[in-house]
Amino acid sequence: MDLNHIFLFLAVVSPLLVLARAWRPGGPYHGWRVAALVVLAITGIGWILFRGAAGYIGGGAWFALLFLPAIGLRKMTEFAAQGDYKSARKLGVALQILHPSAELRGQVQLFRHLESRRNDREFFAPPPIEHEIARQDRRRHFRHAPAVLIFILLNAAAFLFEISFGDWTDPEILHRIGALEPYAVVVQGQYWRLFTALFLHGGFAHLLFNLFALYVLGPPLERSIGGVRFAACYLISGLASSAGVVALTVMGLVHVAQLVGASGCIMGIVGAWAGFLLRHRHAPHAKQRLGNVLMIVAIQTAFDLSTPQVSMAAHLCGLIAGFFLGLILAPRAVAGSMTPADTD
Repeated sequence: MDLNHIFLFLAVVSPLLVLARAWRPGGPYHGWRVAALVVLAITGIGWILFRGAAGYIGGGAWFALLFLPAIGLRKMTEFAAQGDYKSARKLGVALQILHPSAELRGQVQLFRHLESRRNDREFFAPPPIEHEIARQDRRRHFRHAPAVLIFILLNAAAFLFEISFGDWTDPEILHRIGALEPYAVVVQGQYWRLFTALFLHGGFAHLLFNLFALYVLGPPLERSIGGVRFAACYLISGLASSAGVVALTVMGLVHVAQLVGASGCIMGIVGAWAGFLLRHRHAPHAKQRLGNVLMIVAIQTAFDLSTPQVSMAAHLCGLIAGFFLGLILAPRAVAGSMTPADTD
């Protein structure tokens, strides 16, 4: 997997998406527009002067100016929602170094004001219990998502197993430990490869990207549909992805010699989100979140088309299987928060 290509893709596509969503002049998105333009400018200069490392240069700018501020602002909002204005203010002050926008300065001033009022009340009142509640909430991400945690641990354990064999990028080693090979499945009847390939990866970066996507997209879906349904969706989507690649290879529509990775399962989760949100399209913010899911699909499709090493067939088969599973497995009553990827 070419990391330079991946980071170059992120450094170009992500700022363009930010600009597309914050295109109106003025308004509360001025800081994001400036940050996106700076990332594009740095990436362009890197492409002109240091083409072989342009992805790393642009990716570094994207990570510092767009990704970290987005994650930090999300965490700052969580602190504020929990009433922990002190932590929200401190995080906002730190984020101003990377994202010195008027909007963020206004939020920091608001948190400072709320913190001051909180301190005045606490001087005459017993100590609140909100900090203990906030501490417990920080550990809740996996509390109602055990299946996600299990799959993350299984993928990590499988990667350690790969490392024990030596060079995990060696096709011969991947063949021995269970990579998906259509010829071996069809001719030699090694159907177990449809399953084992879902837990193998072609390098640490490949594993990291898949686990991060699972960490972001998985827990809210599992809380919404339940652990058993989520596990079924993950595994069936992955198997459908593997079987689809084998079938398309036999038909001569794609040419795959060897395939590994949980990407088909991850795209199954994305598809399940689409089916789930379509089933509950009248719920608050469902259409907006469905739009976010469609944006993820569009980004993944563009990445697949620009990256020869990636199997677009596996992703599409997993996505389609996950979509129908999301329609079938979605409960009538939504359990937990319906929060898909607000990550764009």
